[in-house]
Amino acid sequence: MSILFTPAKIGNLEIPNRIIRSATAELMADDLDGKATEKLKSLWGDLAKGGTGLIISGHLYVHPSGKCHHEMAGIYADELIPALKECVDAVHQAGGKIAAQINHGGMQCDLEETIAPSAIDEDFLEGPAREITTDEIEMLIDAFAQAARRAKAAGFDAVQIHSAHGYLVSQFNSPYVNKRTDEWGGDLQGRTRFLREVAGAIREEVGAEYPVFIKFGMEDGKEGGLSAEEGAEIISMMENMSLDGIEISGGVGANSVQKGIRNASKEAYFRPLIQFARQKTNLPLIIVGGMRSKAVMEEVLSSGDADFVSMCRPLINDPNFPNLFKEGKIERSDCISSSNCWTETLGEGISCKCPPLKS
Repeated sequence: MSILFTPAKIGNLEIPNRIIRSATAELMADDLDGKATEKLKSLWGDLAKGGTGLIISGHLYVHPSGKCHHEMAGIYADELIPALKECVDAVHQAGGKIAAQINHGGMQCDLEETIAPSAIDEDFLEGPAREITTDEIEMLIDAFAQAARRAKAAGFDAVQIHSAHGYLVSQFNSPYVNKRTDEWGGDLQGRTRFLREVAGAIREEVGAEYPVFIKFGMEDGKEGGLSAEEGAEIISMMENMSLDGIEISGGVGANSVQKGIRNASKEAYFRPLIQFARQKTNLPLIIVGGMRSKAVMEEVLSSGDADFVSMCRPLINDPNFPNLFKEGKIERSDCISSSNCWTETLGEGISCKCPPLKS
């Protein structure tokens, strides 16, 4: 049997295969309050039926100040739990597993006023943004913890902290954005305090047995930003944060995704980062970034560089492709990596807008 279809664990969560749907902004929630919809329920159910081992939800905003874009799903209030539970139940009824990714956009929010670790005027991402206060920091740490509690109450099998791609948690890690001189900035210990406090508050809220893992941007890919070397040092701290696994990513904004992945040489583009991370931790590692062909996925897993492979665009192209891999019907996803799946989505949600590679 292919290593892709052997079980493995993240914390106490046993996953039936090594294929993970990386968090993908579905754009299928009520835009007014972030309530999950029937469209989102159908999508998650289709992913479970298609054979994905673990689905990671699109990022769910933990506080109204953290909503990044239109039709983003929220997890900031208890009133949102029932609709989320219906979506989770659809996954479980199809035999699947699902984790909730929880996030705050920081400066990457579509709001009149945005916040960041330090005031920033230049166009790092979506600036300008004002400096977050210490009271707001404490409030948002609790917001992450309460979001995790809601995820557990809604039946999610795990929770993933989003600390990548230039959103708030990763903004604190970045020396480019975090210029604070108090206990929330400065050296690496100071800049990672927000992440460490968030992880600790979540663990206290959900208990020792509930799986908690992280999507971690190991480098910003921007001069003056978080380097891979500092990212590796943060990874070495994570076992002490009571985290159960790490999905390794990189870049901020548009430079976190590569296009035009047409052959194996362009796949697994974050592999150098995960190889560096492997030197720093024994936690399960998840590789994301351009995974398209069965052979590359199997080789990355067999090498020991990663324990799981994650992807999103191939599963937008065809939610059933893990089953097709398992049945030997295809050896590569038809996804052409154009990223057009996120264009012209208002009111429609994400969908594949490109013709398949095969006729």
